[in-house]
Amino acid sequence: MTSQTIDDLPTPVLILDRAILRRNLKRMSDRMRDAGVILRPHLKTAKSIEVGRMAVEDHDGRITVSTLAEARYFAGGGFKDILYAVGIVPTKLAAVAELRRQGVNLRVVTDNLPVAKAIAAAATDGDSFSVFIEIDCGGGRAGLPFPELPGLLDIARILHDAPRVDLAGVMTHAGHSYHQSTPSGIAAIAEQERQAIVGAAEALRAAGIPCPIVSGGSTPTAMHSRDFTGITEMRPGVYVFNDLDQEFIGSCGAGDLALSVLASVIGHYPHRNQILVDAGALALSKDISAQEFHPKVGYGTVANAPTPDMAVVACSQEHGFIGAEAPLPYASLPVGGRVRILPNHACITAAAYDRYYVVDSDLDGGKSVVDVYDRINGW
Repeated sequence: MTSQTIDDLPTPVLILDRAILRRNLKRMSDRMRDAGVILRPHLKTAKSIEVGRMAVEDHDGRITVSTLAEARYFAGGGFKDILYAVGIVPTKLAAVAELRRQGVNLRVVTDNLPVAKAIAAAATDGDSFSVFIEIDCGGGRAGLPFPELPGLLDIARILHDAPRVDLAGVMTHAGHSYHQSTPSGIAAIAEQERQAIVGAAEALRAAGIPCPIVSGGSTPTAMHSRDFTGITEMRPGVYVFNDLDQEFIGSCGAGDLALSVLASVIGHYPHRNQILVDAGALALSKDISAQEFHPKVGYGTVANAPTPDMAVVACSQEHGFIGAEAPLPYASLPVGGRVRILPNHACITAAAYDRYYVVDSDLDGGKSVVDVYDRINGW
């Protein structure tokens, strides 16, 4: 690769700090190992083989994905135990079976009796399936609601009794942990998560149905849970990069954000105390999740800003409007100058790009491009 610095890159582009990435990965890896829980990282955030390989280093290699495109991409990169953690529909079973015939243990998820029956019916002519039953631990997205667990045993018996179907276990996602901003608040959600999946596993075992894997997942609960008893694996995802949302809810510190968008200053507007940059809604996303606890972050904050609280306060498609309460330092940010914008939600921001330009703040403060990682987008 030709020697480059970030000043050589066209904007907007996605910048990944490898030094921070490695620290984030080690922190979660150590946390799960110390808790005696297997790490199955959710790679929907990074969508990158290079990051995925780093994330499973010294672990058994299992991962989570959110699209079939990701499943194919990571399978092509040598990953063999992949959980496709979005409810499966019968029309996608042929694609799942194709990957499984290639030696990839691609596992699927359902909370639906007709789908369970369709999986059992499709497990013929040499095709087999591995299935998790999804439990709703309070997030209200998908899964059988706990503690009622309606239909759990019916779904489980269909899957368990099918000759070529492996009932892998139960799983959940504590998405409502993102609405807590204290360690004790997140720990309380983590306990809801634990009770839901452990309770579902116990109900299955009491009915004589094996439940080998009990899978939880979210970065906040992985970081703040006080009791992992009964959980066999965790599936955090955004921890690899972190973002403003994770910082403000307490899952990471201000120095743990590995991802940023490099943008160019394209205009000065002192009459409204704004600077215009070439990164707008398509480059940053309009996710405002971090505003729940810190409204001033807008659509992203300016890293190492010369004035406090500089943020993208508005966006149009290709324009970002940077503002602050104090007068902006126009001399420090001339037209043509560069800023790095920290995202509210790393997963959504990164989805606009097909690669990461990798820097390393431990080497030269993050000035040089030391590598380029690709990523998979789409479905």
